[in-house]
Amino acid sequence: MNRMAIKQPQPKTVITDSKSAVALFAPELASLRHEELHVALLDAEMRLLKRTSIPGGNSSVAMPIRALMTEALALDARCLVIAHNHPFGDPTPSQADKAVTRHLAEIAGALEIRLVDHLVFAGDRCASFREMGLL
Repeated sequence: MNRMAIKQPQPKTVITDSKSAVALFAPELASLRHEELHVALLDAEMRLLKRTSIPGGNSSVAMPIRALMTEALALDARCLVIAHNHPFGDPTPSQADKAVTRHLAEIAGALEIRLVDHLVFAGDRCASFREMGLL
């Protein structure tokens, strides 16, 4: 008799707050020696639909807003969380970080997608745009 293993469905990751978003991204971003952008696309119940990463250089990473929004729309994402790292500095968002985040939040909002948070990691420290009142 041929037996098939029945796999239980894996529970979906849910991002309920900045702390759960930090837990999602920290294992990979905290120790990188180059900048990377990580994106979590979420459904209306804040369940993870997809996670992507975009590598950058030593001191910057591009924010491909058009590609991010295209993917979010294709997945019918309702929310997103972005995170990147500052490999050799502190997690305080730069002026460029603030400007691109405002721009992304405006575009996402126009498409009825909520930017939940932007996290900036530097080693074991993390800054949250949401907690800093920047979103």
